[in-house]
Amino acid sequence: MRVLLIGSGGREHALTKAFLASPRLTTLTVAPGNPGIAHDAPTAPLTSLAEVQAWLATHPTDLVVIGPEAPLAAGWSDAIRALGIPVFGASQSAARLESSKGFAKQVMQRVAVPTAAFRVFHDTAEASAFVRQSGQAWVVKADGLAAGKGVIVAESMSETLDAIAQLAALPAGERILLEERLYGPEVSLIALSDGQTVLALPSARDHKRIFDGDEGPNTGGMGAIAPLNSITQPVAQQLAEIVMQPVIAMLAAHQTPFVGALYAGLMLTEHGPKVIEFNARFGDPETQVILPLCDGDVLLALYAAATQALTPATLGWRTGAAACVVLSSAGYPDAPRSGDVITIDPTKIPANGTILHAGTRRDGNQLVTAGGRVLNAVGYGADVVSALRTAYATVDAVQFAGMHYRLDIGQTELV
Repeated sequence: MRVLLIGSGGREHALTKAFLASPRLTTLTVAPGNPGIAHDAPTAPLTSLAEVQAWLATHPTDLVVIGPEAPLAAGWSDAIRALGIPVFGASQSAARLESSKGFAKQVMQRVAVPTAAFRVFHDTAEASAFVRQSGQAWVVKADGLAAGKGVIVAESMSETLDAIAQLAALPAGERILLEERLYGPEVSLIALSDGQTVLALPSARDHKRIFDGDEGPNTGGMGAIAPLNSITQPVAQQLAEIVMQPVIAMLAAHQTPFVGALYAGLMLTEHGPKVIEFNARFGDPETQVILPLCDGDVLLALYAAATQALTPATLGWRTGAAACVVLSSAGYPDAPRSGDVITIDPTKIPANGTILHAGTRRDGNQLVTAGGRVLNAVGYGADVVSALRTAYATVDAVQFAGMHYRLDIGQTELV
């Protein structure tokens, strides 16, 4: 199978390694990739849809996999499918589940998927007046794509008002959502969909805040563990059928079938699971811990989804656990610094430990930081404790100025 993978982050590096393990893989090209990916597979400097289309015109391809949310929201999958090539990636219409939080909420409301109560505002003054009238704190969300930084969980009415002003200033903040705050453990549930069938992958927990103890601003994700003890494969599939299947069915009925990875951020409240958000692609850093726990051929599973051939037996769960610790640059998430020299000592990477590249680039012969989330230290083990031990041992193989990471990844699962 000849495959083009689009993306350049840690998620795509994890997908690269999973694809390379498939006996059905003939060729893999990653566009644009990163230095770590380039060490494992050929890359191509394709950064626009026009460049991708031109490349596909001269490179016979059996499957295109789109990793990031921005190309999906921009309709790349539609344009590539128009060439007659199977694509694992939501259409522009279906990707609105992520590109518009208001749209996602309306869909959930229409098909009775449990979620937090909400209000949508086009005007910040109107939103602020509503908050003052309510006299309480709200979760504030920018409606559009904000790279994981478009949500502020306010602790007071004053913080809510500040959050409205802050998020409204973002390109994603033309519309503002106010939601009731939910309480309970969070779960990242990702399922494959071929437009009708949903197949739950191993459950995971992301750690969004920048500092230990879930303090500080939200980020794109500072680490993850999988699976969660309470979310076994049957439970995960049941959750997918409760919160995802009605959405998949509605989109199919409106001739906008969802083909790709559907991500549900869930809160396990005392009143049952509720959806915090939908994403229209694999999570990052959840993918880095989910893929090592998939039992079967990940590449063939994605091809099955892209060709409407997904079945419950397509992919299973392995025993064991995985953990990922994100190494971020100085100043992340507000003002990440680039250009710091990275050193990696391969002799310090333990067995079952892996380093995935996320925000790196080459500067001559040196590897340097080139983004907020720089590297992912991933560990696999028989249980969460051993996976975390391996992941943190892998961190010790890396050095760069200003390197920051959380020390409490996975601790909530050990209580």
